[in-house]
Amino acid sequence: MTIKTDGATTHLREMKYGLLLVVVLISFSGCAGRTGPAPVIEGSAAPIPATDASSTTSPAATASPRAPEEPLDPFAKPGEEGIEEYDPWEPLNANIFEFNRQVDRWVLKPVAQGYNFIVPNPVQVSISNFFYNLRFPPRFFNNVFQGKTKGAGIEVGRFLVNSTVGIGGIIDVAEHLDLKTPEEDTGQTLGFYGVKPGPYLVLPLLQPFTVRDFAGYIGDIFLNPINWLVLPIIEANNVPSVIAHKNRTTTSFIQISGRVFEVVNDRSLNLEKFQGVEEATLDLYTAVRNAYLQKRAKAIQE
Repeated sequence: MTIKTDGATTHLREMKYGLLLVVVLISFSGCAGRTGPAPVIEGSAAPIPATDASSTTSPAATASPRAPEEPLDPFAKPGEEGIEEYDPWEPLNANIFEFNRQVDRWVLKPVAQGYNFIVPNPVQVSISNFFYNLRFPPRFFNNVFQGKTKGAGIEVGRFLVNSTVGIGGIIDVAEHLDLKTPEEDTGQTLGFYGVKPGPYLVLPLLQPFTVRDFAGYIGDIFLNPINWLVLPIIEANNVPSVIAHKNRTTTSFIQISGRVFEVVNDRSLNLEKFQGVEEATLDLYTAVRNAYLQKRAKAIQE
């Protein structure tokens, strides 16, 4: 899929890729969508927010460059813990959630286990740091959009320190300098300006969303200049890129490969974190939904 911009006019071309490739490109745009690795509940194909349903965490997970989040209650009822629950598409969402869970069970988790056997944990953490560093622009811009000048400054400081002393971001030197700030994304910015979450949404091979957060996910792709200037999946007239815009096959392959690699690495880092959660939870779909909604409500309040 190519997005062509000319002044105020934006139009779509080359629809030969079809709807499936649109989803794949969004899902696997390696340097765009997510704002840091999220743990994965065993049996879920998509990264989801952490809950307190497990007492076992992997050493690699605790070594993550991001500060650990406070435990959330995955079984909180609507109205508790700031949850605004709206799930009118629950039957469809639940079916897609089950599909994602089976993909994780039969594909992602086994691959991550093999990867974990081969790649040492410190190397996995360095890879996670590298991808996180690449997504600096959306975090910076969303701090600016929300008027969080301190957070924007910290993000700039983190990026400069980690990109230089941290050797391209593989070492999180900024963590030791106490350069920490809550992550910001476009979904949070929309919430900051009063946009309601809308219905809860589960899509194949993706993390959970609300409709607002999915719009924000797309927005973060546009906010990352890598997708314009390095590996263009967005094209603008007279804007050069490292890989020429005409080489869409090469660009798509690199983006997809990078995203798959990052997902496998993140899954490997969290293999032990939710060990046994699936067996201990009667209604895993509800637990995941409530934990996600709590996490997003808390993030917007910060």
